[in-house]
Amino acid sequence: MSALSAPGFPEEAVRARARTGTAEVFPAADGYGSRLFGAAPVERDGLDALRLMPPVFMPRRLEKLIDLGREPSYEDVDLRTRVGGFASRLPLYLSAFGSTRAGSGDLGVAAGRQAARLGIPMVIGENMVPVHGYGTRSALLERVTAYAETVADGVGGVVVQQSTEDADSEVWNLLYSDPGTRALRDSGRLGFELKVGQGAKPGLGGMTVIEAAEAERLAEQFAVRDLLGDPGRRLRCATPGTFTEEIVRRQLRFMRNNFPLARTWVKFHPGRDVARAAAIAWTAGADAVTVDGAEGGTGWAPRAFLDGVGLPLDECLRRVGTPAGDLLASGRIWEGGRAVRVLALGARAVGLGRAALLAVDEDPRAGLVRLVEALALETRLLVSALGKYHVGDLDPADLWAPDRLGAPAPAAPLPDPAAPAGARPAAATAVAGPS
Repeated sequence: MSALSAPGFPEEAVRARARTGTAEVFPAADGYGSRLFGAAPVERDGLDALRLMPPVFMPRRLEKLIDLGREPSYEDVDLRTRVGGFASRLPLYLSAFGSTRAGSGDLGVAAGRQAARLGIPMVIGENMVPVHGYGTRSALLERVTAYAETVADGVGGVVVQQSTEDADSEVWNLLYSDPGTRALRDSGRLGFELKVGQGAKPGLGGMTVIEAAEAERLAEQFAVRDLLGDPGRRLRCATPGTFTEEIVRRQLRFMRNNFPLARTWVKFHPGRDVARAAAIAWTAGADAVTVDGAEGGTGWAPRAFLDGVGLPLDECLRRVGTPAGDLLASGRIWEGGRAVRVLALGARAVGLGRAALLAVDEDPRAGLVRLVEALALETRLLVSALGKYHVGDLDPADLWAPDRLGAPAPAAPLPDPAAPAGARPAAATAVAGPS
């Protein structure tokens, strides 16, 4: 190498591609299974830029005061809700981890068990059966069993995705008729999710790194390619599936007809037509529509997708607008402030993916429980500061966006000191609680 340089140009990235070729299209293979992907290195995105805006006058606080017979506090905020047909103690669900190594082993089981303790639904990702098989000791049933043994009656639920390759293995049929899932199914706490896409790699199917020794076994079901510059590793690629409006309608009809006791969820990637897709799904009877922002995902993806493909979560939520059904959202959620912003933009619940895996990696027995306890406390503090006492009462009026700076102030009647008391706006004199 000479002394040639190019200040300001991504020189090191160009040189790395010159050295290793296609291997540089993907994150380093030696980090597979021990590193979580899908989070671009940004300090603040559109969601973080939104500010929560407590009003001065809080008629709902007065309603709560009258209801309780005392001043309400943040501890009076009710976080219970229904998430895609399931009762949940919190506006949260455990996101799918897919068949990646990080989420398929003991961490996935520990996360599922703690989600059950918390009384929140859990989603299990695609390609578990084609990769790991099905049976009493399979990765899929191990997670389902751990959750079912722990969850309390009347709350939570398990939702299982199915990809094209999963459909070949008849995953939903196996689960729906399995005696081990009967209690969940018969109590209305089993669901299936049609996965149309994901935040980490919109428009692509699942990708994982496998050992070369596994390549021959999986080559019949997946495309297995030598692109990683490592003779011991291969890239396993699932197909993304082909969807049109009519195909989504038919798939949802199929799910409802063939599995009448199961809840029906749909997951969309952050595409430009995500609002239309969500509307189609709700019209076709989906119990929940999950939107995975471009910040979402724990899985393996080409660098170009991690850094620049798909809409950010806040833009997805703006495009969807007022939801016509249960809207679930995921994308870099780990604390209460971001969760409350997403809920105010219309989501019924938010998903925990990377944060959940990191939490159980920190403490497999209680790491996720503690993370969620902190998130729940922040949520109660923020919702009460907005003068509201049920998480479902949040709405876009609770938010202020910097891009509104310079816009005309909303027309609001101001009290005229010279006007008779009866002619003044009621809001100016309505709240006078005890000090």
